[in-house]
Amino acid sequence: MKVKYSDLKNKRVFITGGGSGIGASIVEHFCEQKSEVYFVDINKKESNKLIKKLKNKKIKKPTFIECSVTDTIKLQNLIKKIIYEKGSIDVLVNNAANDDRHSTKDVDEEYWQNRIDINLKHYFFAAQSVIGGMIKKKNGSIINLSSVSWILGEGDKVVYETAKSAAIGLTRSFAQEFGKYNIRSNSITPGNIATERQIKHWLTPKYKKFILDNQALKRQLKPYDVARLVLFLASEQSSGCTKQNFVIDAGIT
Repeated sequence: MKVKYSDLKNKRVFITGGGSGIGASIVEHFCEQKSEVYFVDINKKESNKLIKKLKNKKIKKPTFIECSVTDTIKLQNLIKKIIYEKGSIDVLVNNAANDDRHSTKDVDEEYWQNRIDINLKHYFFAAQSVIGGMIKKKNGSIINLSSVSWILGEGDKVVYETAKSAAIGLTRSFAQEFGKYNIRSNSITPGNIATERQIKHWLTPKYKKFILDNQALKRQLKPYDVARLVLFLASEQSSGCTKQNFVIDAGIT
C-alpha cells in the first residue's frame, strides 16, 4: 500500500544522481506524490529511460538536467536557475555517489579527490545553493545519503567509506546551524540495496547469502525501501525530525 503525503504535492524537489538505482526510485516516488521534481545525473541514457517509464505510467514528469556533481560551478548555477525561474527548493536529496571498489595502495591524490567530490563535496555545495531560499520560506528539508559500509568497515572502498561517514557529520552541522529557520537536515544510511548496478557487479550468490545470513530481516532490500523513508523525511509528517541518521539495513549492523 502506497502512502500519500498531501503536503508533498507541488513541492519543489532537487535530487542528485536521480537517473538510476536508489536515485531513480526516489525520483519516481516524488513524482507519484505530484511533486515538482528536478534531478541531475551523468547517465543520459538511463535518465531518459526513467522519464519514459514514468510517462508510460502516467506519472507526473520530472525535469532531467545532465550534469556531473563534480562540476560545482555548473551544479550551483543550474540550481540558481531553477530557483530564479521557478522558486525556492523545498527538498534537497543528496544521493549521487560512486562506490567502485578500491584498495588503499591504489589510491593516489587525484583518485582521492575525485571520490570525495562525487561522494561528499557536492552535498555541501548543493545545500549551500538551496539554503537561502529555504531561510526566506522558513521551511525546508535536506536529506543526505550515507552508507552502512563505513559502519561495517568493509575495507574494499576506503575513500567512499570515509566520505559516507563524513556525510553524517555534515548533516548534523547543517541541522544545528539552520534549525532556527525551520530547516531540517537528516541522513539516511542504507545497507545492501539490490540495485541493477549492485546485481551486475557485486551481488553474487555467495555475497547475497552472506548478506542475508547477517541481516535480521531475511529479505533483500530494494531501492523503494530507501525511497519511502526519503518521502517521510521530506514530508511534514517528520516535522520534528532533524540532526538524525536513519539506518535502513534490515538489521545487518
